[in-house]
Amino acid sequence: MLTAEKNAMVEEIELLVAKYGKDRSALLSILHEIQKRYRYISEYAQQEVARMLDIHPVEVYSFISFFAFLNSEPKGRNLVRICKTISCDMVGKSAIVKTIERELGVEIGGTTKDNKFTVEYANCLGLCDQGPVMAINDRVYVKLTPEKAVKLLSEVK
Repeated sequence: MLTAEKNAMVEEIELLVAKYGKDRSALLSILHEIQKRYRYISEYAQQEVARMLDIHPVEVYSFISFFAFLNSEPKGRNLVRICKTISCDMVGKSAIVKTIERELGVEIGGTTKDNKFTVEYANCLGLCDQGPVMAINDRVYVKLTPEKAVKLLSEVK
């Protein structure tokens, strides 16, 4: 990361700390904002957040690794999450997964070569009665079919 980028990131984190406070309870909100802006929370950002909140960097990393929606590694511009609960298994999730992997040319857990999509499982998307369920970025789609999944992906491309 270049010095100008680091300086800009430090300024952004300072603004977030001013907005949410220096208390440990502000950590999740600050990390969420960084995630929205950069699509992941770099090691440098983690160090700066820890410094500004006066907590240990391991605590920041622990938060990131605990919450599935926070990432410490870069992801594609569009994040596709497929619910992996037994409820979705029972209503055809495997066909959805195969279709998405074929359509994007990447397996679950991977990112497309053009960085447009990262595909991963989610433990639960909270709509067990409407499966199979998939989220693309912040939008959740229910009662998927392979055809509907392809259509949704093509609209994002």
